[in-house]
Amino acid sequence: MTAAATPFVLDPVALARALIARPSVTPEDAGALDVLQRALEALGFACWRLPFQAPGTPDIDNLYARLGTGGRHLCFAGHTDVVPVGDTAAWTVDPFAAVIEGGRLFGRGASDMKGAIAAFVAAVAQVTSGGPLNGSISLLITGDEEGPAINGTVKVLDWMAARGERPDACLVGEPTNPMALGEMIKIGRRGSVNFRLEVTGAQGHVAYPHLADNPIPRLVRILAALDAWVLDTGTAHFQPSSLVVTSVDVGNPATNVIPARASAAFNVRFNDLHTARSLEERVRAIATGVCGEVGSWTLKAQVTGEAFLTPPGAFNGLIADACEAVLGRRPEFSTTGGTSDARFIHSVCPVAEFGLVGQTMHKVDENAAVADIEALTRIYAEVIRGFLAA
Repeated sequence: MTAAATPFVLDPVALARALIARPSVTPEDAGALDVLQRALEALGFACWRLPFQAPGTPDIDNLYARLGTGGRHLCFAGHTDVVPVGDTAAWTVDPFAAVIEGGRLFGRGASDMKGAIAAFVAAVAQVTSGGPLNGSISLLITGDEEGPAINGTVKVLDWMAARGERPDACLVGEPTNPMALGEMIKIGRRGSVNFRLEVTGAQGHVAYPHLADNPIPRLVRILAALDAWVLDTGTAHFQPSSLVVTSVDVGNPATNVIPARASAAFNVRFNDLHTARSLEERVRAIATGVCGEVGSWTLKAQVTGEAFLTPPGAFNGLIADACEAVLGRRPEFSTTGGTSDARFIHSVCPVAEFGLVGQTMHKVDENAAVADIEALTRIYAEVIRGFLAA
């Protein structure tokens, strides 16, 4: 049975529009955190602004807010930064005007994920209107999720740990639903590692190949071996891992010159049968089998996240129960898609992701249904009540 709607104490759509009106394209905040902080302080939250810096990366402003000092502690994690709008002329509305048309709120960040942030704040307002909390609620909001993710969630978590701030569970408001609200909760994510392989040889004239050392055939053989590698067939909660070649580069404009170097880039999205380190070791073994020991080739690996899983249990079950109560639909548990800042949070506490429909995220005319923002508010309120009552 679908739960009856509760009147809103704080309008989530109005707050979402105020957030969207701030063009907070990474790494700029553009006042988005100010809007959010004012709304939270009006509800009694203590707020801390946490700017972080690192050499070679943009300065990032972040926000941590907490209501309550004891009891069970539920954290909501999200980001106010958004991706660039792209071709502005292709938009049918101003990307930052927060226009409502046909029951849908348009604007960069409507889906990913200012709409969900607004829904959670409104849900807190709804829950606290009935009296003091029996526990604590916090928000960890970064401005660096869509960027390099160096000066954001990771450093806020370090700051929290130094203060003894450790949530019992964390809800991340990413747009997890493919087509309709209530379809999917993310209970884990695949890991991701980017590789760049370079094979070296000796430049020469194509008419005298015996006087040169062409690196291209060796690179091609390595790539063929990588392409033939079946990493796994999946697990109970994860799809099969995949290796995708994204670039092959020689940088040779001449047709009569054998190049001295050839390189390739490839990405591995992997499940919890692997680690980034184990994958790098396997790639190195394959390259060694073709080219011999390091010397004629080099491999660089950049890890953007390890695979993680919060097995089905009390917390993600609570979210599913809330969806079913509000929508009459029970979402599936999934680990599909890319990655999120949940990859940093899972080592601190159980984490699950649930937000709006992601069909238009990062696209021209990004939008969210007004009815979905309102329903998500009710779902979040059910989650908060259920979690703090446990």
